[in-house]
Amino acid sequence: MGGALLAVSIIVIIVYAWLVFFSPWKALVIEATAFIGVAAVFGILAWIGYALATTPPPKPIEEIEKEIQEELNKLEKETKEGEGAKQ
Repeated sequence: MGGALLAVSIIVIIVYAWLVFFSPWKALVIEATAFIGVAAVFGILAWIGYALATTPPPKPIEEIEKEIQEELNKLEKETKEGEGAKQ
């Protein structure tokens, strides 16, 4: 698998170099490459922006601390009840 990936990558580099430097379509190839690069960068930025806009904010620390304290109190109560049943 790694060898195939290496071979395909080298072939793509050679074909791209020929298209950019020796083909009659070099202007079109450069324009297409620039467009794809810019579209990829701003597509990723748009994806990050969408994720930030649609992700709900986390709970406040105070609320999390309150939930933890309630769970600790519940566990302490259960522990005390369990010890009382043993005696």
